[in-house]
Amino acid sequence: MDLSAAIEAFTDHLERVRRLSPATVKAYRSDLRDLVSSSGAASLEAVDLDALRDWLWQATQRGDARSTLARRSAAARSFFRWAQEQGFIGHDPSLRLIAPKKGRPLPTVASRDAMSGLLDAHRAAAEAGDPLALRDHAILELLYGSGIRVSELCGLDVDDLDLDRGTARVLGKGSKERVVPYGTPARDALDAYLRRGRPALVARARTFTPAVILGSRGGRIGPRTVYDLVARVLAPIVGAETIGPHALRHTAATHLLDGGADLRAVQEILGHASLGTTQIYTHVSTERLTATYRLAHPRA
Repeated sequence: MDLSAAIEAFTDHLERVRRLSPATVKAYRSDLRDLVSSSGAASLEAVDLDALRDWLWQATQRGDARSTLARRSAAARSFFRWAQEQGFIGHDPSLRLIAPKKGRPLPTVASRDAMSGLLDAHRAAAEAGDPLALRDHAILELLYGSGIRVSELCGLDVDDLDLDRGTARVLGKGSKERVVPYGTPARDALDAYLRRGRPALVARARTFTPAVILGSRGGRIGPRTVYDLVARVLAPIVGAETIGPHALRHTAATHLLDGGADLRAVQEILGHASLGTTQIYTHVSTERLTATYRLAHPRA
């Protein structure tokens, strides 16, 4: 069977039968088309294990990330397994194709002193009473103080907040609801924003919204606006060119563990389904501890 035609049939199967996301289908189609151009093969039968290994080797030589190589391996295995099930080939050449292990870089986090300086500066700016300054201070305090995701922040409604208890009810991944705590600085920033900032933004809106965090026109804020805010203020203090709201989530988790928080408690706060996802922050804390030891200990 023609290789290119088989790839189109396979990606159509992914989209229509397996109902994979458009982004996943697009990535698989791109990977498999690259296999065609790399191998020069015209038919399914012409692709063997050596051709697949050479394809991955060429990607390695280009400097492709391990995550990209792993995805390409997965795309090839899924494609040839499907082709065999359809009876297009008698043997699956990808059975012995080994996917490179994904490298998992440690998350970028800001130091406690840097976060303190950043938040103090925004608190001072908010004291003038500008609605957007009050909002931005509340955003930064809440993201850092609770460790919630940017999507969870944007989805917050006023009724989701309990200012007396210092908690917020958020809807996380998989539509799982949880209640997260936040500290006094975040509560004070939210209180100031809700009293003095949000009403001014509501007045700019054409229709009412129950959202806590509003955009400049009074509607529910979008993730892009939050991303731009965090990137602008956080990138200079962590020395990264690209940084987003997730860096505040990483920072919150790391500082919790640095302060002695139980790993499972941090898992609950972050809303991780697996404890293994949370454990990456223990590596960050260990690296920080090791760095401190090497700087301070005379026998390090």
